[in-house]
Amino acid sequence: MPATHDQQTDLEETAGTDVLAALGATTRDDDDRSDRDDAARPGGFGAWYRSRPLIGGIITVLAGAALFLSSQLDLGNLTIHVGIEGMQATILPIVVALAGVLAVAMPAHRIFYGVIVLAASVYSLVAVNLGGFFVGFLLGCVGGIMVVSWAPRRERVDGVDDPAATDAAPDADAGGSADSPADASEDAE
Repeated sequence: MPATHDQQTDLEETAGTDVLAALGATTRDDDDRSDRDDAARPGGFGAWYRSRPLIGGIITVLAGAALFLSSQLDLGNLTIHVGIEGMQATILPIVVALAGVLAVAMPAHRIFYGVIVLAASVYSLVAVNLGGFFVGFLLGCVGGIMVVSWAPRRERVDGVDDPAATDAAPDADAGGSADSPADASEDAE
């Protein structure tokens, strides 16, 4: 069955774009798509980094490690973990570190995970060797606060960082409005 003129034109256009793609040329659609997918490009770490509380999550994971290592101290070959205290000294650092990882993985739930880290860090003062000799406690508090207080960056609007600044644009007439009462009284005379 012979191809119609429209079908043949479509085939020629498709073949032309395939040749351009093979040569490395991009079309406008490709440029738009690459702007939207910053995180998918190799240099897109900055976009990924700005979209989540990474520093707070890292500090929180370090707090979990400090809490865990402080509870795993031993005297020679003697390691003692008794009852519920031994379980708390293992589970609490895991909860703190896991909450830090999840805050980075799911930034929409950062406030929940940050509060969990703060509560677990405060409880670690009692449960895990004075909060990992205060190092794990302090790292957990700082990391939890950073996770809770992190917020995604606002989108730029026409080169302006604050969209509210565009609403308060100055008037074209610097001397005031032409409908002011003083102008109306001058017009009446």
